[in-house]
Amino acid sequence: MISISKWFFATGAFCGLCGMIWGIQMSASHDHTLSPAHGHLNLIGFVAMSIFGGYYALAPQAAQTRLALVHYGLTVAAVALLTPGIVLAITDQGETLAKIGSVLAVGSMALFGFMILRNGVGVEAAGRSGGAELTALPGE
Repeated sequence: MISISKWFFATGAFCGLCGMIWGIQMSASHDHTLSPAHGHLNLIGFVAMSIFGGYYALAPQAAQTRLALVHYGLTVAAVALLTPGIVLAITDQGETLAKIGSVLAVGSMALFGFMILRNGVGVEAAGRSGGAELTALPGE
């Protein structure tokens, strides 16, 4: 079984790398017209995916659900449609792709909230899966 946390982190790193390269290209060309698309690639592609990966690493029982795979797919689809959709919207070639990507991004964040409420985080999550409860931090 794949580690959903690993896939979120790896995809996030890829998006971050692409965003950095794109930012360097914009800086070198002195053309920042597409910076909103670059920003969304970094924010959803790198930041949100990294946070999602961190959550699933802290809540392994949530990571083992089919819903976690749906969450990953939904987030990847959001980035894959929203980023070029913003480019198309900025260049007056239509806003449909950006709208679809935006709805998918909202769905991804809503699903993230649901996963947190359903599965908990850290110690709370460990207690639900039968793990040992932490009563004090190490060294206390």
